[in-house]
This record gives sequence, structure tokens and C-alpha cells, in this order.
Amino acid sequence: MGTFHAKCKIENPTNRSRSVVIPKLLVDTGSEFTWALERMLERIGIRREKKDVRFVLANGQEVTRSVGFAIIRLDKYFTIDEVVFAEPGDLALLGTRTIAGLNLTVEPVRRRLVASGPLPAASPTRSPSVTAVLEPFSQHRQARRLCDRSYSARVVSSIL
Repeated sequence: MGTFHAKCKIENPTNRSRSVVIPKLLVDTGSEFTWALERMLERIGIRREKKDVRFVLANGQEVTRSVGFAIIRLDKYFTIDEVVFAEPGDLALLGTRTIAGLNLTVEPVRRRLVASGPLPAASPTRSPSVTAVLEPFSQHRQARRLCDRSYSARVVSSIL
């Protein structure tokens, strides 16, 4: 697929006027979390909510880092997510949880993020497509009940 970067803005969720633009976050579908340099997160007042969270880097090395909450913006898209306080030497990454929260998907050929489209949601009413899918199962259950009753009746009559 290759690699590419995205420009993001990270905001403090309790004071949105405090923000920082990160010109190059590596889009990393192998990382769940978004990683930003700790000095940038500290500068805008992001608090360390979780400490000593264990991560395994791509090279297999295990490290511990702090995690906080931030608003992440990419063009017109935004989400709130956990961000890792990256230490010097760590990569700045845009992880899959943030990408999903932004409702974006990776377009590998053109190496860019694109809108994912409508979000799936549960429906309070049964749609015709769901009814069509479930109909064979309900017929199967009814047939099974009839067979079970018939079998039970034969078993009872054979005992009597």
C-alpha cells in the first residue's frame, strides 16, 4: 500500500482555543491509537488521563506511555479520541480508532483518506430486507416445533 501523511489539528477538549497543528502524522492502519509528541500535547494543556499504558511497537519493543483525550480535526472532519503522549524518537501517528471516528477510510491507490459514507445504525423497525432474511428461520422454527410435538406424541403413545 505504501505510506502517506495527513495534516491534523489537535485541540484541548475543555478549551478549544488551545490547539496545535501537526503537519505530518503518519497514517498507520497498524496502530489503534493516534500518537502526538508529548511537548505539543502538554503545550495545549492535554492532561495525562492514563499512565503507564503498555504498547508494542512495530519492531516488537514494548513501551509504556501516557494517554489523554483530545479533539482531532482533519479538514472538515473531527472526532474526540484518546491520544498517546509520544516521547522523543516515537513516530507521530494517525491511528485506526481516530480514522474510524473521523468516518474516513484509507484509499490505498491514491494514498489519501476519503469519506466512508453513511454510518451503520440499528433500526427500531423491521425493514423488508431484515424480514426477508429472517423469514426462512421462522419457518424452520415452526416446522421444528411441529416435528418436536409429533415426536413427543409418538414417544408418549409408545410408553402408554
